[in-house]
Amino acid sequence: MRIAVLGMGSIGRRHARNLRDLGQKDLVLFEPASDARSSLDVFPGSRVCARLEEVWDSRPNVVFVTAPTDQHAGLALEAARRGCHLFIEKPVSDTDEGLEVLGDEVESRRLISMVGCNMRFHPGPAKVRELIERGAIGEVIAARIHTGSYLPDWRPGSDYRASYSASASRGGGVILDCIHEIDLALWYFGPGAVLAAATRPATSIGLEVEGVAEILVLHDTGVLSSTHLNFVQRDYRRGCTIVGALGTLSWLFGVPEVLCARGGGEAPERHALIDGWEINDMYVAELRSFLECVAEGRPTPNPVAQARATLRVALEAKRLARDSAERLEAEGSRSRRASGLRAR
Repeated sequence: MRIAVLGMGSIGRRHARNLRDLGQKDLVLFEPASDARSSLDVFPGSRVCARLEEVWDSRPNVVFVTAPTDQHAGLALEAARRGCHLFIEKPVSDTDEGLEVLGDEVESRRLISMVGCNMRFHPGPAKVRELIERGAIGEVIAARIHTGSYLPDWRPGSDYRASYSASASRGGGVILDCIHEIDLALWYFGPGAVLAAATRPATSIGLEVEGVAEILVLHDTGVLSSTHLNFVQRDYRRGCTIVGALGTLSWLFGVPEVLCARGGGEAPERHALIDGWEINDMYVAELRSFLECVAEGRPTPNPVAQARATLRVALEAKRLARDSAERLEAEGSRSRRASGLRAR
């Protein structure tokens, strides 16, 4: 199997290393930036390409799209039209434009597709979902899912202000960059509609893209989920609280257990996670799952069509937050003008 990796930033390198460790030796690495390309000698035996035409000439069977978000849809469509199975790093795109065509191409050619959802392969969220489906807390009523981190620490050695995360036109901002939590909400509770959303710009780290977001979703199952995203806090925190009719589930990143509390003076049930687990393990598990699906010709846990639905929730949250901010600004302007008239 020949696998092409399109974009050798931090996530592209991680996937390439993991693919190699999983026994995939026939790798084609595409990186248009000469300085980044010169450091790819850590992948001996791999073909390194500066032009996409070289990649297509190599006739890959599978393509990993790990370029900046705004390039995802275009690169994926090119690969699909050449009959390549697809792994697209999250989010599937920064806009819904072109995704219907991509989905049709994938379906008509019977290609296997998967959009990055590595948090589903973390033992914490996986255990939370297992307990929900088992009925451990009865009917789920509401949930709070959160993540907070510090963008300047994400990619050591590079200027975060020059990254796509810092650029709205390249698909940056916390809603798309931290779409994992939105994906988890839909994975846990099924599809839903965005009721409200609000954002604040990341001015504390010198950026104008949204750095904080609150998103409220009413799921078709009746669950009300609240998702908090930010990449401006100095420490790293991630987790969830799921409220059910019979109890509450809670999980925190870095804590090797999920708690199930039922009250009444009872001690919480402690559901231990995998002992000795490491961060990269979820990325390896994700790739192993994808490669098995390709080999067996069966659907992946997060094909393009499903990831598109997740993206629509994220884009609707961005739209509602923007509309709300514009409305508040307009109301503030009217109030200031009225105050000025009264003062005269």
